Amino acid sequence: MILRILASLAILLTFSSCAGYRLGNSKPAHLLEVRTISVPLFKNDTQEQRLAVLATNSCIDAITRDGSYRIGSNGGSDATLYATISKLDYDEFRSQRLDTLKPEELEMTIYIDWQLKSPEGKVLASGRDHGETKFFVDANLQLSRENSLPDAVKNATEKMASRLANGF
Repeated sequence: MILRILASLAILLTFSSCAGYRLGNSKPAHLLEVRTISVPLFKNDTQEQRLAVLATNSCIDAITRDGSYRIGSNGGSDATLYATISKLDYDEFRSQRLDTLKPEELEMTIYIDWQLKSPEGKVLASGRDHGETKFFVDANLQLSRENSLPDAVKNATEKMASRLANGF
């Protein structure tokens, strides 16, 4: 009898120590009703070609990996994520040792403005996220930029998906 009481008490104490934790998603309170999100093609305000398709696919992948929301169709979703790639910046990160005016490594930053809207058009959430990456300048600068672009886009869209799923 005493052994059963001690075992029950041990089990009760074990499970009560996790009382502050929740299993499952941790959506922000104002997005609890949203289960499916549709993601139309991003708008691209930069001169970089095919960036809208790359960013849209990366965003869908990030939302799918997070698991808080499902990707739905354009008409049948609880909310729609509208996004605009507003800016693409390049800054010198490191210059050559003998010629300080010639860059050796560049930093690319991409900025994405987004709004999550209900089917009625009400803005549920909005923000601006950025993604960064660094790349070396070699003989073919265009190829170096194109190869590093997916990394910067992935960083930005993962931040966006995190803000949608966690609120920060």
